[in-house]
Amino acid sequence: MLSGCRNNERGSQKELYQLLKGYAMKICYRYQNRAEQVEEVVNEGFTKLFKNIHQFDENRHADISIALKGWFKRILINTCIDYYRKNASYINGQTLSEETEKIADHTENGLDVLSYKEIIAAIRELSPAYRTVFNLFVIEGMTHEEIGDHLGISIGASKSNLSKARENLRKILAKKTDLKIYVESLR
Repeated sequence: MLSGCRNNERGSQKELYQLLKGYAMKICYRYQNRAEQVEEVVNEGFTKLFKNIHQFDENRHADISIALKGWFKRILINTCIDYYRKNASYINGQTLSEETEKIADHTENGLDVLSYKEIIAAIRELSPAYRTVFNLFVIEGMTHEEIGDHLGISIGASKSNLSKARENLRKILAKKTDLKIYVESLR
């Protein structure tokens, strides 16, 4: 399949696309919150994958599938970062609504009542700037210096965005937790 992709064989490319599409969507959904944006970034990622597939040497890896996914993940993350940079002037102009600013901070921990999907949905509610820094730091394990270099922001801005992302995420999750606990109490 990879040799077919290197020779621009559409059948091989389609097969690889079908194999990796779900994986790519999950990664890109961490950084984008609209399906159109995710699809755009995923397609751009596959374009880069097919353009650069000759750089991937499957002979160097014991498990080709895992190595290819890791290599593709890096392409997708960089594509998400590029998308963020390209749209940064629009994204940076967005502010949190008054409603999210007024969410009370609760000390009770109700994360155990939230599902994985609800937590991911809460992360996706963060502003694009906060969500991007949060994902790069928490999920991808990048340092603030690396994030700053990738996004073209200062280390201080990266730290500030992470702090604000955590605070807003805590508020979003507290609201979801309170609502879920309330609904459960009605049963």
